[in-house]
Amino acid sequence: MLVRPLRPADRAALLEHAAALNLHEQPFSGDRNLAPDGAAASLDHILGRVAATGGAAWVAEAGGQVVGHLCLTLDTMPAYVAADRRAIAYVSDAYVRDAARGRGIFRALLAEAEAFAAARGATRIMIGLLAGNLLAERAYRAAGFQPYALELAKDLPPPA
Repeated sequence: MLVRPLRPADRAALLEHAAALNLHEQPFSGDRNLAPDGAAASLDHILGRVAATGGAAWVAEAGGQVVGHLCLTLDTMPAYVAADRRAIAYVSDAYVRDAARGRGIFRALLAEAEAFAAARGATRIMIGLLAGNLLAERAYRAAGFQPYALELAKDLPPPA
């Protein structure tokens, strides 16, 4: 397996990943964009945030094929966080193809992200997941992530 920076030629593989991730998350969220252009919209949004924050993105290759990716943004926490702990990195997107799971691909991608973040002064790396996505939660906890905050949502009725 090889972990390397994302290249423009990886777009087709990442579009497949984005579509698969939207489909996987739909049962948990009920709000994923499953339209034909949904994967492109998702990917373009994520990569735009990566670029805007000075973050980075990596892919994992196995057998010459892209089997996973991780996108990282850099951010600053608000003033209620101690000044020396405000610089953070955020895993804004991560995916490993079903057939490649269980082989340490996410951990290898995460190691690249952690080194990148630490070199840029980040003191913490964070990741989010949808409630009920136990597969992702197990993977993230196994990689050392612990609960930090709980975000709650309430759907509102459409305007009258």
